[in-house]
Amino acid sequence: MVGPGKGHRPAGYRGAVLTRGLVLALCAVLWLAAPARAEGEPVSTSQPQVTGTAAVGEALKAGRGGWDPAEVEVAFRWLRDERPIAGATARSYRVVLDDLRHRLSVTATATDAQGAGSAATSEQTGPVVRGTLTLRQSPHVVGTSRFGRTVQADPGRWSRTPQRTTYQWFRGPRPIDGATGRRYALAPDDVGRHVRVRVGVKVPGYRLATATSPRTAPVGHRVDLRRTVTYHVETRGRITTSMRDFKRLAQQSYDDPRGWRGKGVRFVRVERRGSFTLVLAEASTVPSFSSGCSSTYSCRVGRYVIINQTRWNRATPPWNAAGGSLRDYRHMVVNHETGHWLGYGHAGCSGRGKLAPVMMQQSKGLDGCRFNPWPTPRELG
Repeated sequence: MVGPGKGHRPAGYRGAVLTRGLVLALCAVLWLAAPARAEGEPVSTSQPQVTGTAAVGEALKAGRGGWDPAEVEVAFRWLRDERPIAGATARSYRVVLDDLRHRLSVTATATDAQGAGSAATSEQTGPVVRGTLTLRQSPHVVGTSRFGRTVQADPGRWSRTPQRTTYQWFRGPRPIDGATGRRYALAPDDVGRHVRVRVGVKVPGYRLATATSPRTAPVGHRVDLRRTVTYHVETRGRITTSMRDFKRLAQQSYDDPRGWRGKGVRFVRVERRGSFTLVLAEASTVPSFSSGCSSTYSCRVGRYVIINQTRWNRATPPWNAAGGSLRDYRHMVVNHETGHWLGYGHAGCSGRGKLAPVMMQQSKGLDGCRFNPWPTPRELG
């Protein structure tokens, strides 16, 4: 057998050469396509990410991203609109007021064991929005829930100290006109009702936050009930006034927290007899009760509390001249004459410009006091 000569190649030789050439060419292409980097410099293989909500007060966190080699130290620098934020070099970042409406991102710088480094920057967040305050302790009403007392709102505690706090007081489900201070003087209309306060807090960079206190216990009268008296209603002479209205308005005066109910006396109307008799009398019949009574004014004689119909319908010239309302006059005359039945005598003005005692003869004059349809605190005791 003759061995192969110099010009003779075994079968398959040419195919092997072609295969080796293709492999070498492919390696060259892959080498050229690989990211170019200096010797030993880390290469970013995936972008760092920012996680969290871009809102004032929220914490954002930076992801490392991917690096080649993987064994690198990574440092962070936070950016606002692509500009470095002073001192913001931790992995996490708390969004502040200066960031509002700006976009945030983070640059991650990787350093390998030889000290070579390179950087990659995340995508920007959307524009930073206002933060949300968190309620830590609900507001509540402090004080005694009783007419004549003043209560105060405790605004509660929030995740940030408010720069401004607002208040709105409610009676039942409705806001009370003008009751927008931290303190609130309980009013006659509050008696028997619940009050509560809605607190609004404002912090720069945060949305307005509100919270409402629990409602109070039903507001009580000035003092607890001490005595119940009964009365019935009669007429004398020719009556042109609506008796239905007279009874209703008189009972309102008796029930009002500003009246004798403030001394602990409750008045209940009955069909007959009772503790005293409330009389609506034609003016000319008033003197028939006693020679001490006048057809000009109202009067009280024994068990009879007598309301002069003319005064009930028109008040008196001094009252009208001072701009007093007819409704207040009616409160005053019922309270004054009933006060006599309760045992109170006439009182005088205690000082110029002060409220007149209800037991003062306000129909005749004031001696420098101001018209007043209700017993004063001194009269209530």
